[in-house]
Amino acid sequence: MAMEIGEDDWLVCCGSTDFAKLMMKASPFNSLVTAIDTARDIWLNQVNVTAWLQAFSAHPQIGKSPSPSINSDFARLSESEQSTAFSTTSASALQELTEWNVLYKQKFGFIFIICASGRTHAEMLDALKGRYANRPIVELEIAAKEQMKITELRMTKLFSDKAKVVSETDLSSSSIATKPQEDRLRIIGGHLNVAAEAKPPKRSRPPITTHVLDVSRGAPAVGVEVHLEVWTGSTTKPSFGYGDGGVWSSVGTSATDKDGRSGPLMDLVEALNPGTYRISFNTAKYLPGGFFPYVSIAFEVKESQKLEHFHVPLLVSPFSFTTYRGS
Repeated sequence: MAMEIGEDDWLVCCGSTDFAKLMMKASPFNSLVTAIDTARDIWLNQVNVTAWLQAFSAHPQIGKSPSPSINSDFARLSESEQSTAFSTTSASALQELTEWNVLYKQKFGFIFIICASGRTHAEMLDALKGRYANRPIVELEIAAKEQMKITELRMTKLFSDKAKVVSETDLSSSSIATKPQEDRLRIIGGHLNVAAEAKPPKRSRPPITTHVLDVSRGAPAVGVEVHLEVWTGSTTKPSFGYGDGGVWSSVGTSATDKDGRSGPLMDLVEALNPGTYRISFNTAKYLPGGFFPYVSIAFEVKESQKLEHFHVPLLVSPFSFTTYRGS
């Protein structure tokens, strides 16, 4: 039985109106797991940076009381999530955190975002100091992932609260409910638990994706040509300085959009063929006069990883680049 969840509920979970609207569009959800899987895809792949920043700004600063202009229900949850950390914190410790918060916002342009639930004041301050050394583009993605953790916790509570209302309504209106306690547990469990035999959710995006961020501008890189290839031949995978025995075969080509994300580089398949893949970026065309004519990144997908998602972002400037496996 799908629960009725409104746009305001999704807004309290995340703080982004675009996220809330897209979750409403994808509703209803028959389980928490399905809802969270959809939420992750919307948050990390569909909404833009403006939506991320709107969600960040909905939070009160760590250690501070919320502004009257902030959504009261959203702020109430934020205060509750931070309550453990600040229940016994000294005035001097709060002052140090305030000073670091100011430095952080001056550098990055948004407040420090961290999933505070269950963390101590000292743990959050250490995390703030450590993340302060990051480059802005890197820190933006870390903050977005922390926001997703917060959203998931709030969605879990939302589904739990809604399930209790559904069960209580069903029990009061039913004239033939012979085992009310068992029914209530069944309803709540159906929303919050994943059966052991449940199949993994189907993919909502191709198994290999990328996006490009221009570190020199602090913005998404638009219009970068991207080419995905797979190694084929008599050798199972290439090695450094390889000779004969195989070739790189084209899988797909695309270009990055206004958010720096490429279009589909391959079909939407459930299981990715194991092997070695190479993703290349035409940096010469995007950054004329830069040091790198192109950037190629090779990575291996093992048999045990064929159902996983591989997100390979590129952080680029005229004279440097960085990559890592994202989510």
